[in-house]
Amino acid sequence: MLNRKQFDVLDAVIDGKKPLTQRELAKRTHLSVGTVNKVVGELTAKGFLRDNLITQEGLDAMEPYRVRRAVFIAAGFGSRMVPITLNIPKPLVRVKGQRIIDSMLDALKEAEIDEIYIVRGYLSEQFDQLVYKYPNIKFIENPLYNEANNISSVVRAGDLVKNAYILEADLLLYNKKLIKKYQYCSNYLGIPVAKSDDWVFQTEGGIVTKLTIGGVNCHQVVGISYWTEEDGQKLAEDVVSVFEAPGGKERYWDQVPLEYCIDRYQISVRDCSFEDIIEIDTYNELKALDDVYR
Repeated sequence: MLNRKQFDVLDAVIDGKKPLTQRELAKRTHLSVGTVNKVVGELTAKGFLRDNLITQEGLDAMEPYRVRRAVFIAAGFGSRMVPITLNIPKPLVRVKGQRIIDSMLDALKEAEIDEIYIVRGYLSEQFDQLVYKYPNIKFIENPLYNEANNISSVVRAGDLVKNAYILEADLLLYNKKLIKKYQYCSNYLGIPVAKSDDWVFQTEGGIVTKLTIGGVNCHQVVGISYWTEEDGQKLAEDVVSVFEAPGGKERYWDQVPLEYCIDRYQISVRDCSFEDIIEIDTYNELKALDDVYR
């Protein structure tokens, strides 16, 4: 097993065709040059690095951390995007000619994550069009999409959330590098903000400690998360328990690991920015992004 610093250094060089300097590695990993020198020495001694390039042994050491699949939550109606969503599911709405969901599907393809599931409900047959461009997609039907919140979609996904990304299907991804081929631990994407009225989480030492609506000096929640095999198994069990409890159908699935069962998890935060990814919540926001809808 690798420790976190060893993982970060190997992850930084895994796709490299030429060696990186220690200073370049420090910039990519956010470690000090001194720490990078030490870790490179450790990895070289283990045979995982040679002249700052990853070896086959290094690739083998990274394999347990490889993301196995992605699960999209795409069953909802998208009421705040009316009138455009009256005839088309929100993830399939086009922004400057491209479907919203394509930005994430393309990123998954570049990261060589080929096992992809889409949990669908509203106008479900329209998602079939995706198969022409992405033939590896499999669909999971959510018959409860009209009477339950998105927790029902994660319940339907079951054990598929192990070693997996869970992605809200209505996010427009500008920075494809946010979808990484390898992940060390369970985590959520979050945008550091001074203040927000949206869903946010408080953190301590990079670990989520509390989920609230609105906050200061916090992270605004972004609907892309990764779950290890161990945490994914717990999540698959916990969403069912919360869903079957009184009022459970009204919950958002994120509330399960970030609020109701938070003591069972240690969830890290991966920082990103508003330039990396956006959620188009309303029709007015869509019009601001694409003149076609004005």
